[in-house]
Amino acid sequence: MTIRDPLPQDEVRRRLDALDGWEGDARQIGKTFAVDYDSAIRIVAGIGEAAMKLEHRPDIDIRWDRLQIVMTTHTAGDVVTELDFLLVARIDQIAEKHGAVTA
Repeated sequence: MTIRDPLPQDEVRRRLDALDGWEGDARQIGKTFAVDYDSAIRIVAGIGEAAMKLEHRPDIDIRWDRLQIVMTTHTAGDVVTELDFLLVARIDQIAEKHGAVTA
């Protein structure tokens, strides 16, 4: 199994249940953070670096008091893979560093 192989729905659910605020299914996962705009910009810069290293591209939506991240592995046919969960761990670390909390 590689990091780009689709994860079964029960595995995605098991992993999401162990994470704070992450939701989704076998097609995509996401989380919304409550955070001020300036911090969100700093978080996105960190996420961008992590995403480039993993060769992964999350969808990011910034609002004045919210940051939403949605992910699927496009190169695997728009399904959730290990790659998504590798980036989830990095996103949570980056967001926590900048004071973001689950919305």
